Amino acid sequence: MLAKRIIPCLDVKDGRTVKGTGFVDLRDAGDPVELARIYRDQGADELVFLDITATNEKRTTLISLVAAVAEEIDIPFTVGGGIRSVADVAALLEAGADKVSINSAAITNPKLLNEAAERFGSQCIVLAIDAKRTEKGWIAFENGGRTNTGLDAIDWAKLGVRAGAGEILLTSMDADGTNKGFDLELYQAIAEAVSVPVIASGGAGSKKHFLQLFKECDADAALAASVFHFKRIEIPELKKWLGKHDIPMRLEQIWN
Repeated sequence: MLAKRIIPCLDVKDGRTVKGTGFVDLRDAGDPVELARIYRDQGADELVFLDITATNEKRTTLISLVAAVAEEIDIPFTVGGGIRSVADVAALLEAGADKVSINSAAITNPKLLNEAAERFGSQCIVLAIDAKRTEKGWIAFENGGRTNTGLDAIDWAKLGVRAGAGEILLTSMDADGTNKGFDLELYQAIAEAVSVPVIASGGAGSKKHFLQLFKECDADAALAASVFHFKRIEIPELKKWLGKHDIPMRLEQIWN
């Protein structure tokens, strides 16, 4: 079995890392460059950087800040926010990102996934899906969770993979920031529907939540923010604990 991945997420607004609940009520969580350095040293498997207001403000991602973070880490680095073209993808990869996360622009123009994958390889292209449970099932939202697209999240995941996405970053808007646990039903539904790795995001509040995710769901990675930023869970401790519970982990990265 492949090792499961633990991925901290830097949600960035105005140059600072922030975290909220259900995509609102944001509070400051620290300097993204400093946090990136800490997570590298703690043995994080990857790092995700999301410029959460870039799309709404109709601007590109903060390239200089991405470059500053990239200089501090030597682990896979995914960047998203405000990506609207292949040129935007190229700029982020040149700034030090290993992968790019595309959400709203892919919904508007699914061909962007194909064009980017053809130029840079599907392993660089992550389809980000913000999903919310409704009477009609899970629906994909865009524009930082502000806009209901009406798209069925499972159908959109399948289409996105066919269009060229090599990985899915799936966030449960219902669970986001609640610390009450991952939405296992949502993640499993998507994992069963696609052939690419799925990163589960939203809801982590305890070590047991991570264990439950990996025991009961086919997610390939767990992404979390507040529990790491505010030191409720330390990554080295989490990975060692999961390893003791028979979850395959990359433990050689942890600095003792």
